[in-house]
Amino acid sequence: MSPPAESAPVYSAEDRALLLRTAHRAIAAACAGSAALPLPEAGELSPALTARRAAFTTLHLDGLLRGCVGYVLAAKPLIETVAETAVSAALHDPRFPAVTAAEAPRLKIEISVLSPSQPIRPHEIVPGRHGLIVSMGTRRGLLLPQVAPEHGWDALTFLAQTCAKAGLPPDAWQQGATIEAFTAEVFAEE
Repeated sequence: MSPPAESAPVYSAEDRALLLRTAHRAIAAACAGSAALPLPEAGELSPALTARRAAFTTLHLDGLLRGCVGYVLAAKPLIETVAETAVSAALHDPRFPAVTAAEAPRLKIEISVLSPSQPIRPHEIVPGRHGLIVSMGTRRGLLLPQVAPEHGWDALTFLAQTCAKAGLPPDAWQQGATIEAFTAEVFAEE
């Protein structure tokens, strides 16, 4: 099967700004102890924001990764997915302590809206364009498209690192692991 095609941007500047604002508000509310997600009014939302989409929210503090959580399946409207993944990245990413109320306003947020994933062959992988999902048995690892260029990885290194993220040997892709790719529309605060 062919790798996912690169698509034109779907989200307007207004959509992007509203998603980033919603992520910040959700994190601030959660850090203050609120269980309710502060979502915008339905009248403020474009159809693109109410469509069911898979997405990841990545948090940086002082230039360092502070959390990254997302959904691979498009189960909820994008605006809800972003609010939920922002809170999860801030409070429940097991790699980091929970973000504090003092840290919350200083977070830089990056949102990655994912295309559906499709099987891909190793020679078709384009670092910086494709994100990868490697699965074998009960193990599964995912790396977003922007990770490979951030680390200067070529396609095979990216694939090996995705295997490692799944808790598999780096060459698991040669031993029957399933490889899928997706693209993402990625945007962040300036």
